[in-house]
Amino acid sequence: MSDFKRKSKSLKNLQKKLNQQLSSIYKDIELADTFEELSDKLMHLMGLDQTCYLPVAAQNKWSERDVILITYADSLLEADKKPLATLQHFIDKYLGKSINSVHILPFFPYSSDDGFSVIDYSSVNESFGDWSDIQAIAKDRRLMSDLVINHCSSRSAWFQNFIKGEGVGHDFFYTANPDDDLSKVVRPRTSDLLNEVQTGKGVQHVWCTFSHDQVDFDFSNPAVLESFVTIIRQYLDMGVRIFRLDAVAFLWKKANSECINLPETHTVIRLLRTLIEHAQPDAIIITETNIPNVQNLTYFGNANEAHAIYNFALPPLLVHTLVSEDCKHLKRWLMSMPPAQNGTCYFNFIASHDGIGLRPVEGLLSDQELNTLAVTLESFGGKTSWRTTDQGQQKPYEINIALYDALQGTVEGEDKLGFYRFICAHAIMLGLEGIPGIYIHSLLGTRNDYEKLQNTQHNRAINRHRWDYNALEEKLSGHPDHHKNVLSEMKHLINIRIKQKAFHPNATQFTLHLKEQLFGFWRQSQDRAQSIFCISNVSTNTLDLSLSELNLIITENWYELITGAKIAPSQSTISLLPYQTLWISNLDMDV
Repeated sequence: MSDFKRKSKSLKNLQKKLNQQLSSIYKDIELADTFEELSDKLMHLMGLDQTCYLPVAAQNKWSERDVILITYADSLLEADKKPLATLQHFIDKYLGKSINSVHILPFFPYSSDDGFSVIDYSSVNESFGDWSDIQAIAKDRRLMSDLVINHCSSRSAWFQNFIKGEGVGHDFFYTANPDDDLSKVVRPRTSDLLNEVQTGKGVQHVWCTFSHDQVDFDFSNPAVLESFVTIIRQYLDMGVRIFRLDAVAFLWKKANSECINLPETHTVIRLLRTLIEHAQPDAIIITETNIPNVQNLTYFGNANEAHAIYNFALPPLLVHTLVSEDCKHLKRWLMSMPPAQNGTCYFNFIASHDGIGLRPVEGLLSDQELNTLAVTLESFGGKTSWRTTDQGQQKPYEINIALYDALQGTVEGEDKLGFYRFICAHAIMLGLEGIPGIYIHSLLGTRNDYEKLQNTQHNRAINRHRWDYNALEEKLSGHPDHHKNVLSEMKHLINIRIKQKAFHPNATQFTLHLKEQLFGFWRQSQDRAQSIFCISNVSTNTLDLSLSELNLIITENWYELITGAKIAPSQSTISLLPYQTLWISNLDMDV
């Protein structure tokens, strides 16, 4: 078959697949274009009529070397320097080959929510830098960018055209009648859902899932989809290879429904994956869906939807484990988690620009345990954000606190084991099945920013500190303090992790049954050559681990990777200090 015929057949198959997806999305909507015409438009906007790749099914586009730094563009500030340039300098100088990927949180012009109320999707916030700075980072690291797909800023040109009633964007936004029954709608905020706006076409009530400055798109209008495909194409051209679909669970709205996790939402994600994979084979989609765990898992689809999903249950479960000194809930959850199919994986994190979300552990932790966790973290300086249930009850939705402060004690109060508890949390996360993401403030051991909290009156600001870069460098290069010690120990763990085949995101994982305060799991490389037993003491007491519980193969040599110690064949027990983690491997992988 000639190249021309092969390409023609590939494009026809692609168009057929797009037609099916579009017919599923818009089955009840009268469109100006046929599905064939619309799929032609999308393929052209994505550039697939020029270059079109054939995706490889069930391909893992990641390895044990992948670790993602999560940061704002302006987390580090230096006089007379563009923040993006300062960020690149920090990554190159202090992280080197330890971190190969970086998630720069929304770096576009915005009006609120620290970037998640986007004014212009096509440009870089000039106070951060420009596209050349983004491309410079993408040249050496795998770049992850947010696609804020559910809503945009009320100050955007699109929404201003909506108000005028003409121009691009005049029909991009979802409206409803205040007399409609909206009682089923699920959302994570207590503000009014509808915002009354005077437009050129009269009074409109705009749907605002998150805030009145964040107006929701109406994806039942294909022009919205076309605009986002154009945006995706631009981001690919600028070097983006990982797309974080922000708040995507709320994308599709429908009368008399919960307006979350609707079938059309899932199909839109599958359609975007289809387009992206044919345009850039190594690009992936990660869905950000801060919802109960069982619902979150549905965003894998049949290995044809998100390549990766945020493991939202992990942060609250892990923090609960370490402050309660009890791993039963974490162990039970891990045992119930299905292994990710090839071509999909989990995205693990325990801290981010947002707080510690509690909705993902509804049904995993009791209301009493959730309230105890909230009270404990509030005693360490945290703030609790609330949501209103269908019954009008107030329930904790998110705890806002720097992770370093969250782990400064237990339910009994603050103690002197905070550093070890903090490192233990990351040692557990780095060993788990999936790709790890590490917030820049976790790498640096940043504490609660009470000044920013006071100035902004936004709870999330407590964990969004902006470092003076010169002051930070003094801390990292001078006498050891906790910031320098945290970075050193974190890099030590990361540098071990990225050399272990048993830590591949899709390597086998099995939960171990140990004593109540020892949390453990076993990883095995895909070629079955390497095993790693990951054991953590989640208590304030020194505990003994009987090696007979691990069934170490006697014909193998065994090593503890974190300390570099060799385990003697005659050794029967190992003592674990409070919050110590062991990575026991049959291979010493050049750590």
